[in-house]
Amino acid sequence: MDINSFIQNVCIYALPVLFAITLHEAAHAYAAKKFGDPTAFLMGRMTLNPIKHIDPLGTIALPLLCLLLPGSFLFGWAKPVPVNFGDLRNPKRDMRWVALAGPAANLVMGILWTLVLGAVVHAAEGDFMFPLRQMAQAGVQINVVLMVLNLIPIPPLDGGRILVSILPIKAAQTVARIEPYGMIIVLVLMMTKVLFLVMSPFMALTFQFLQLFLRPFL
Repeated sequence: MDINSFIQNVCIYALPVLFAITLHEAAHAYAAKKFGDPTAFLMGRMTLNPIKHIDPLGTIALPLLCLLLPGSFLFGWAKPVPVNFGDLRNPKRDMRWVALAGPAANLVMGILWTLVLGAVVHAAEGDFMFPLRQMAQAGVQINVVLMVLNLIPIPPLDGGRILVSILPIKAAQTVARIEPYGMIIVLVLMMTKVLFLVMSPFMALTFQFLQLFLRPFL
């Protein structure tokens, strides 16, 4: 990839990435406060300020590397929102709703970017329309990837926390022990391309669902 293409990709993806991670983490913080744990709120993490959620490796370095590597899909993470699950009113039950809030925010953003894409495709041609279309496409892609990635049932991903919340106590404790090694497992799966193979069918289903929101523009 030449430098001009790389800079163009950074400009197209930067805003959707920042929106995606910011609303994802803010949704976790909001849900935690709603269910009884104000930890993230008191630490200033229930905010739409992206600076509060940026992780230098997961939000900047790794996505840039993905843009540089041909054939890779955009991958990364934000600084996790601190949640004291013991402070939730019903820790085992409410954990799943706090975990689900992030992927749900990505689904909503995927729908919104799809609506933007539909409006732009049918708008009058102009210098601004083409990059906006590319940005909307990037927004859909990023939010679908983040939603599906976070729903993989490996702690500390959201899907892992959801799994822990619905399993019986002993099984949940066994799964929870994976958490210190969870991100290493995810990175190994990504490097061996297994992660993409696992995610692909769920991403395809999500893209098909989002296409329903393009029908008013057809």
